[in-house]
Amino acid sequence: MIKLSKSDFEKILAHAESELPNEACGLIGGVIEDGVKIIKKVYLLTNIDHSNEHFSLDPKEQLAAVKDMRAQGISPLGNWHSHPESPSRPSEEDKRLAYDSKASYMILSLMNRDEPVLNSFKINGSDAEKEELVIE
Repeated sequence: MIKLSKSDFEKILAHAESELPNEACGLIGGVIEDGVKIIKKVYLLTNIDHSNEHFSLDPKEQLAAVKDMRAQGISPLGNWHSHPESPSRPSEEDKRLAYDSKASYMILSLMNRDEPVLNSFKINGSDAEKEELVIE
């Protein structure tokens, strides 16, 4: 299970909407308590690909985010990105580029702008398993 605050969800959503028509991306940091991932901070990074079909995190921003996590005493838990025109599930490219089977990969679909959908996945090779996501 992974927990995200309502305010952090809204932060991700606002950033994703501001980046349309391109994908938006970022990192998530937090703690693991009794097997539950608790997101303490959401990082909004630049998609240096400026594409609506794929993303690459800005390496300088990524490094700064990881340094900030260390300073805050939290751990990297995974990343998030948006799908402007497709469902909230990993694409073949998302699976291919998922390098850490312990990480959470959150995908926000803006396909239906009135009802954005955020899901979190564990990806191991070509297998993607939906994680229970609690937004509170």
